[in-house]
Parts: sequence; structure tokens; C-alpha cells
Amino acid sequence: MSEDLEFFLALTLNGASIGLMYSLIALGFVLVYKATDAINFAQGEFVMLAGLIVAVSLSIEAMPLIVAIAIVIVVMIGFGFGFERVVLRPLLGRPVVAVIMATIGLAAVLRGLGPLIFGSETRAVSLPVGDDPIVLGPASLPPIQVVGAAVALLFFLAFSWFFKKSRMGVAMRAVADNQQVAQAMGINVERYFALAWAMAGIVSALGGVVWGAMLGVDVQLALVGLKVFPVVILGGLDSIGGALVGGLIIGIVESLAAGYLDPFVGGGTKDFAPYVLMILVLMIRPYGIFGRRQIERV
Repeated sequence: MSEDLEFFLALTLNGASIGLMYSLIALGFVLVYKATDAINFAQGEFVMLAGLIVAVSLSIEAMPLIVAIAIVIVVMIGFGFGFERVVLRPLLGRPVVAVIMATIGLAAVLRGLGPLIFGSETRAVSLPVGDDPIVLGPASLPPIQVVGAAVALLFFLAFSWFFKKSRMGVAMRAVADNQQVAQAMGINVERYFALAWAMAGIVSALGGVVWGAMLGVDVQLALVGLKVFPVVILGGLDSIGGALVGGLIIGIVESLAAGYLDPFVGGGTKDFAPYVLMILVLMIRPYGIFGRRQIERV
């Protein structure tokens, strides 16, 4: 195998593993959008909050990792339920932009309260995965990337089954399609709104653990929400499979841009390459690769 091909494959595998971790965060966007038809612009802050909680939990002496993860999942489920109940439920029936602005406001509040409550220093999330790189063909990947990719795949399979096979998942899809019709069929719309936010809390908890272990946890971790926004636009806001494929594409594009373009321009191309791709997709296919095309007849 030539060196050029090995280099390309190494970049691709590295980008795919990061892309799967992006997809895990993007899944939070998709879950909320599928149920409520609104975009959660505080998804990155949810991940930051989860990372801070698990980091603080692990700093307690003799706290087992499994207990710390259980704590952050329970807290984020409660946080999702509480936010839906206190802030979003009064907005039922209002224009979608009202919900969007509420999530933007929540994002600003969490970015301010996070350092105020937990401190501004970067906290480490230590997972027992070792430091020795895992060799996959020509690529040497950090163990946390492999673990994060495996967690993302596992939960994508679980949520795909939930939405396609379970009665609750089908009911959530019905609520997303038309809230009034779903309510007329006897579906408790408010209950499924709360369930969607709770599920987004679970995804955020897992994202906070894996991304916190890779990058450390501080207020900058919230930027991961903006990093994955091109993922959901590319794959489609209402498609779980689209989040997976979009994450893989964005991760690989970032890795290839860093490997091939950074040496010529001095770095930084992976930070804007996904947004260039997002703009191109919006121009050609604004509903994404797997997104549902909405046609309105007048």
C-alpha cells in the first residue's frame, strides 16, 4: 500500500471516529425536532452541563464511574423534564420561533451559570480506557475516540428501533407530524414533548462523558453544539439515520481538510470546512440528504 493511500485511509478513519461522536450530539437535535418540530439551540450547553456534573461527581473520593454516569443521566433527564414543564409547556400552540428563542435564552443562562457554580477551570473526566493508541489499519486512534464511536453506534441502533418499532416511538412521530391530529387520536402530546426532552438529556449526558474525557470540561465544551449543527443540516433535521451519515461526512471532511489543506494555509481549515459544506447543501438540498421534504399547497 502506497504512503499516500495509507495517509488518506488514516485521515478517513480518524475523521469517521470523530464524526460518530458528533452524531451522538446531533441525535439530541433530531430527537427534539422529531417530537416538537423545534430546534434546541442549547444542545451544546446541555453537553457542557452534563460534562461538569460527571466531572464533579468523579472528583468525589471513591465515587465509582458507573455511579457518576448514572447520576449525570438521572440529573439530565430531570433537567430535560423540568425545562419542558416550566418553560416550554406554556408555549404550546405558539409559533415555533418562541420555542427556539427559549432554547437560545437557556443556552445563555447555562453558559453563565456553569462557571459560576462549578468554577471556570478545565476539569478532567477520567475514563478507564487507557492511553495506548488503538491501531486500526493505517490509523492510530485514541481509545476515547473508539469508545465514543462505539457508544454512538449503540445508541443509534437503540433509538432507531425505538422510533420504528415501539408504540411510544410511533406516537412521538405522529406528534411531530401533526400535533392537533395526534391529540384528536388520543395521544397525550404534552407527555411526548416531555419524553423527547428527557431523551435529549440522556444523549447529552453520554456526550458530556465522552467529549469531556477527550477535551476536558469547561464552558468551551458548549461550542460542540455549534460544531455539530452542520451535521444535522446535512443529514436532515428529522432523520436519525441522517444524523449518523451527516456526522460521518462532516468528521471525514474535517480530517481531510486538516490533513491536506492545513500544510498550505497554516491551519484552521477544519473549523470552517463543515460550514462551507453546510451552505452548499442548503443551496442544493435545503432539507438535507435524508430530511423529509415538506410541500405546502395553497
